[in-house]
Amino acid sequence: QSRWELTTSSQRYYRPSWFICGILARENVFYSLSEVTKRKAIIIGAGPAGLTAALELLRQTDIKPIVLEQTDMIGGISRTVNYKGYRIDIGGHRFFSKSDEVVEWWHKILPPAGKPAWDDRILGREIPAIEGGPDPEETDRVLLIRKRLSRIYYLKRFFDYPVTLSLNTLKNLGPERVARIITSYAKVRLFPIKQEKSLEDFFINRFGRELYETFFRDYTQKVWGVPCSEIKPDWGAQRVKGLSISKVLAHGLKKAFGRLGDVRQKSTETSLIEWFFYPKFGPGQLWEEVARKVKSLGGEILMEHKVVGLKRSGNRIIEAEVIDLRSGGKHFIEADFFFSSMPVRELIESLGDDVPAEVRRVASGLKYRSFMTVGLLLNRLKIRNETPIKTLNGLIPDNWIYVQEKEVKLGRLQVFNNWSPYLLKDRNKVWLGLEYFCDEGDELWNMEDRKFAQFAVDELSKIDIIDKSEVLDYTVLRMPKTYPAYFGTYEEFHVIKDYVNEIENLFLIGRNGMHRYNNQDHSMLTAMRAVDNIRKGIKSKENIWAVNVEGEYHEEKNKGAA
Repeated sequence: QSRWELTTSSQRYYRPSWFICGILARENVFYSLSEVTKRKAIIIGAGPAGLTAALELLRQTDIKPIVLEQTDMIGGISRTVNYKGYRIDIGGHRFFSKSDEVVEWWHKILPPAGKPAWDDRILGREIPAIEGGPDPEETDRVLLIRKRLSRIYYLKRFFDYPVTLSLNTLKNLGPERVARIITSYAKVRLFPIKQEKSLEDFFINRFGRELYETFFRDYTQKVWGVPCSEIKPDWGAQRVKGLSISKVLAHGLKKAFGRLGDVRQKSTETSLIEWFFYPKFGPGQLWEEVARKVKSLGGEILMEHKVVGLKRSGNRIIEAEVIDLRSGGKHFIEADFFFSSMPVRELIESLGDDVPAEVRRVASGLKYRSFMTVGLLLNRLKIRNETPIKTLNGLIPDNWIYVQEKEVKLGRLQVFNNWSPYLLKDRNKVWLGLEYFCDEGDELWNMEDRKFAQFAVDELSKIDIIDKSEVLDYTVLRMPKTYPAYFGTYEEFHVIKDYVNEIENLFLIGRNGMHRYNNQDHSMLTAMRAVDNIRKGIKSKENIWAVNVEGEYHEEKNKGAA
């Protein structure tokens, strides 16, 4: 192994030096000069950002990555949990990106399919397969190409997502409400809100007040636990991006008169994407494969190792204090570079008492929203497929269903069958993910698993999606700090950013690492930019912070443009 250990009252991993070489020679332990002089990088977190950074360091530099993961699973929130042969994708992860760099990176790990998946094949559904790609029936190392369908469930009816002014929408809403929607949208086009101070302003400018109150207000409050009027508009810029009624209508026309098209769909708004790549066994499959590559190329991944301290000397971090959660042992690991995808609040705490009081105050005020999933196995659903899309056993064709019903706390429903049929041990069953947004320590979070699962089943029955007698099994999963929030002290985040940017060998990457609601492709790009900067000797970190910042929005938001 290429790690040097000295045992005193605690254990330390030292950077190589001639002193260490002398000890190794005396003990008849021999290493090549290249191993002894190799630089190291500590990477906190084995999610998409951390693992991307590790693999890029190994591919492009002479720096050895040591990945420290607090949990016992690879992939962060992009992990896949296997429950009795039924796999759960926590949150749902479409492998779609407008970045060729990211797409090609994925394809080097798992090649895209050249043949349809099992269910597409049986049903004769056409997919834009990649010529020469592998057959998912013959190999597991493959990215499926899947059709996306997400809908809104409201008034116990299905609506298009994103909302369209289709005949189905008009019929479900009724003429009076439709008239109010059109009138309020026309009004905001003529008299937009000039300065968007909140997420509420952002939505109203793009959809009008009536449509915002019908489809956006209550669901968004479910997600964040606070009103849209208290959330900064930046979240909308990153998640809804350039979407508006006019773009939805334009996309509808293009879809009506277009053809199957390119699976990459680079010119399409993210919320309108119709095709996506997906690992045969869920997103965790890809990141587990990346972890294997990291190890095979000489990197280290230490599971259940929590970073509790970072020692600073001048404008550099020199050492990480790490707890082995299995043994309780403490380690001190020196390195040349440090990548952090841990929550910013915890990062600032780990830097100790030397952090300025103002930075500590802003960090302590950062908020997070957590996430719970109930994996629910059933014989069948109560609701049936009434779309023209062919499915097996009358199953609804949706990947996601956004639950807008006000009388339940359920936020979103995943139908895992439609992500990949290979996620199920028994393909004749229905495998659901019931998603709840909550805060660590609140009533939902603290509810005992059996009681919470029953609560979720009761809610799904109340809105007529299932019959409780069809439920076969369940499991409950909790994911803390899933969503960095755009309220609390978020408006002052620049104080933290300015402080950490001064630490020249510390790179904040990923969703929690940057306190930014990134998708996994954006998280990967932040890691890629960080490695590029090290390789090229670039000191500025602005290109990392620039990932997933909607330039057009930020340039125009003060003009009230929609």
